[in-house]
Amino acid sequence: MHPALPRVRRSEIGKPQRPMRVPKAAELLASQIRRQIILGQLEEGEVLLPEAKLIKQSGVSRPTLREAFRILESEAFIAVNRGSRGGARILAPNVDIAARYAGIYLQHANTTFEDVPMVRAFLEPPAARTLAERSDPRMIQELRDHIAIEEQNVDDVRAFAQLSAQFHDLVMELAGNKTLALLVAMLSRVVEKYSTRVLEPVLDVDETERTLQSHRRLVDLIEAGDGEEALSHWREHGEAIAQAQLKALGGDDFLDVVD
Repeated sequence: MHPALPRVRRSEIGKPQRPMRVPKAAELLASQIRRQIILGQLEEGEVLLPEAKLIKQSGVSRPTLREAFRILESEAFIAVNRGSRGGARILAPNVDIAARYAGIYLQHANTTFEDVPMVRAFLEPPAARTLAERSDPRMIQELRDHIAIEEQNVDDVRAFAQLSAQFHDLVMELAGNKTLALLVAMLSRVVEKYSTRVLEPVLDVDETERTLQSHRRLVDLIEAGDGEEALSHWREHGEAIAQAQLKALGGDDFLDVVD
């Protein structure tokens, strides 16, 4: 028997087909280098071969190589230093790049600031429950080590704000869901970008103390293995942060994150 042929819709019969676009040599070379970076075959900080050697190795012209470099540089996969000691240095994929494009997209879509912290407050609590259900001593110690650094900076409200954001990222990272961790880290950076762009937020030492106590409470619940209480506590904590940010920054205002 002959294999069945794909069915063609009547509306497609006689319809001119869009010609296939053949990638340029520069795009193919950029794709090859990009794949090596993503797969870890080229590591962050590593410098690519000199231009002359890359041209010989890849069989492309100098303009083609430089066009490939421009593509990769625009995507933040490499940083090119010009001059006699120049070269292309590898950059690893970075959440800040993803956050930048996410922020631009949200601003283009006329998103109000209120959307962002409320989504974070929704996404983070399940990670706290996951950590409590595991109650892994290594992870608990990592969280406590971070809290120790927070304690040293509790009177420096700006340093503490950064450490607090890092604590939230750490909770997501340790929970093990890389997709959720990425989403929360992106949203955290969008909030940070917006807050520094529209005004200097009013911070308060009393608030840092309350936040520190809340972080300690979460780790205690994780250590006790109380998943539901950890979920509830982190939800209340996230909602309180979201409300404080909305009050300080204005939830009805449209996002503005573009430099």
